[in-house]
Amino acid sequence: MTLILPAQAQTSAQAPAKGSAYPTKPVRLIVPFPPGGGSDILARLITSKLSEQHKWTFIIDNKPGAGGTIGITEAVRMAPTGYDLVMGQKDNLVIGPWLFKNLPWDPTRDLVPIAHVAYTPVLIATSVDSKFKTLNDVVAAARKSPGNINYGSPGNGTSIHLAAVLFEKAAGIQLMHIPYKGSSPALLDAIAGNVELLVSSVPSAMGQIKGGKLRPLAVTSAKRSSLLPDVPTVAELGFKNFDVTTWYGLFAPAGTPPAVVDTLNAAVNTLLGNAEVRAAIREQGAEPEAMTPAKFGAMIKADYPRWKNIVESSGATNN
Repeated sequence: MTLILPAQAQTSAQAPAKGSAYPTKPVRLIVPFPPGGGSDILARLITSKLSEQHKWTFIIDNKPGAGGTIGITEAVRMAPTGYDLVMGQKDNLVIGPWLFKNLPWDPTRDLVPIAHVAYTPVLIATSVDSKFKTLNDVVAAARKSPGNINYGSPGNGTSIHLAAVLFEKAAGIQLMHIPYKGSSPALLDAIAGNVELLVSSVPSAMGQIKGGKLRPLAVTSAKRSSLLPDVPTVAELGFKNFDVTTWYGLFAPAGTPPAVVDTLNAAVNTLLGNAEVRAAIREQGAEPEAMTPAKFGAMIKADYPRWKNIVESSGATNN
């Protein structure tokens, strides 16, 4: 039986021999966040299914720290053999470099995209006891009283915080940001009415929505969330083309053989077409979406400079 081995196991730094099958030995997948988070759950789901279908062996190696940029830094330094991969996401690849100055890598130059796995929308919600029944109620009140309506987020400079910044710009309003150290304290204060709005990931808020304590107002993706099909998108509410999501995907060091990239991309994309896998991803509040390496790379190249301006205009720092 093929197993996901402990993080302490190591792989050799030899590239696959010309003409040989890939992989011929365990593949290490660096996850730049602690066990149990969104990136970790998706990484373990995808690798376990790849192991089941192809009898490949993966080593999950959690390397958290500095907003996920420590794990990326380690991946960039690995030999491009195809045996050291990393699970990246928007926060550490296209936002992190603008928050953590002088990182020794560029996501468009030092990594090669292998496979897009999923994306997650951001949720705007409020307490069920709130006077705000719709997102447009919030906009109308904020226009009357700029800066007096507050919202909680999981932290300064996160993609969730920056999604709120983009919404403020799109709506022409000014809100007061209250950053928390994680989703849970922001969620609890929103339920208690200590903050008027909550900006959160969908999975973090789903339990309280189902429990009748939170009222979802909108999601920030172009399409409605499959977990919240009755909740409108920001774009539907009159803010055309508004689309802000966090994506997750597999990457390898630049120079990784194209044949390896193609092999992994085809395997992951096949998984993403499987109903069981799609359902498992959606249970985590994410939406599965397959892409070619070229399409994924083009998306990152477009995202990277765009988020530089967003981070700088928000005033967010890593302090």
